[in-house]
Amino acid sequence: MAASDLLARMEDRLIEISVTLTDDAAVRELNRGWREKDKPTNVLSFPAESIDPDDPETMDEVLDMLPAEAPLMLGDVIVAAETVRAEAAAQGKVPRAHLMHLIAHGLLHLLGHDHVDDDQAEQMESIEIRCLAGFGIADPYAEIEGAPDAD
Repeated sequence: MAASDLLARMEDRLIEISVTLTDDAAVRELNRGWREKDKPTNVLSFPAESIDPDDPETMDEVLDMLPAEAPLMLGDVIVAAETVRAEAAAQGKVPRAHLMHLIAHGLLHLLGHDHVDDDQAEQMESIEIRCLAGFGIADPYAEIEGAPDAD
């Protein structure tokens, strides 16, 4: 099931996500505590529920637990503002566009998507590109002319 199908199932519901912008030190601490990686990263996601985008019943189970008028809390997206600024500068991107990309990426994780293999990564990237295009933001994976090399 695509993320758009999941969102369509929730269209009559109030949906909440928490987005926190913080510094690299705080994200490093969270990354160390939850993922055993002692370094900052650009975005972390903490889903409130376990949703499988390929199994519509998982979304139905979550929705059935709540009264119809209750908001559905998807979870938390934590963004390292310093890392976002540094990555945007290094990649020649507009910081706001890069931030929006990472929030969209985090939201997809809250909806059960992952990128542990190439097929999953391609699916996530495709959804991110379409989502960002709706906000007038260019493909974040496209090469940017004049951007510094990643080396």
